[in-house]
Amino acid sequence: MKKTKNIRTITAKFDKTKEYSVEEAVDMVKEFKFTKFDESVDIAINLGVDPRHADQNIRVTTTLPNGTGKDIKVLVITRGPQEEAAKKAGADYVGNTEFIEKFKAGWCDVDKVIATPDMMPELGRLGKILGPKGLMPNPKSGTVTNDVVSAVKEMKAGKIELRVDKTGIIHSACGKISFESAALVENIKAIFNTVLKARPAAVKGQFLKRVTISSTMGPGVRVDHVTMRL
Repeated sequence: MKKTKNIRTITAKFDKTKEYSVEEAVDMVKEFKFTKFDESVDIAINLGVDPRHADQNIRVTTTLPNGTGKDIKVLVITRGPQEEAAKKAGADYVGNTEFIEKFKAGWCDVDKVIATPDMMPELGRLGKILGPKGLMPNPKSGTVTNDVVSAVKEMKAGKIELRVDKTGIIHSACGKISFESAALVENIKAIFNTVLKARPAAVKGQFLKRVTISSTMGPGVRVDHVTMRL
């Protein structure tokens, strides 16, 4: 009941049908906080695409200027000299077949998996395990590469993948509620403009339908996308 009362109090403070500037929306999301933990701030971008068609699928990456606010655990699957290079770059775990076996046994204590191309034939067999968790390395997201040093540093610095789901929505974390408002606005604009540039040529009608930001436990606040364009 406590949560319900808090949500009712919060939603009475704003118009759920109105679109606010990104600066106003961020300030509202921060003001609405009623939990004790440091909630994530998330963005949902509703798009006029049909992901069932390959030419309307969106899968891109961007680096958040102010990071994600989360300590990203990175695993690098590789062999030989690349192992030492990955360790020096800051990877949390580095190895090859032993981690493939750990995944098979149910281990999954990582946020990102980077692999060199030579390891993909073995790692590719774990599609049913890693795919649903969003951990399968992919060249499009920069996680299948021979340049493991750059890949690890980018992931640690806040590189994220933006991928449209089957309902045509891109969901992404854009920081923590403890971030300064200006930092959250900057991260949100980076995400939005990356998606804007990724508009598929096959989309003929309205591309951007609705943009909403919210904290983990708070209500969604609609954002005027014009205020997010760079």
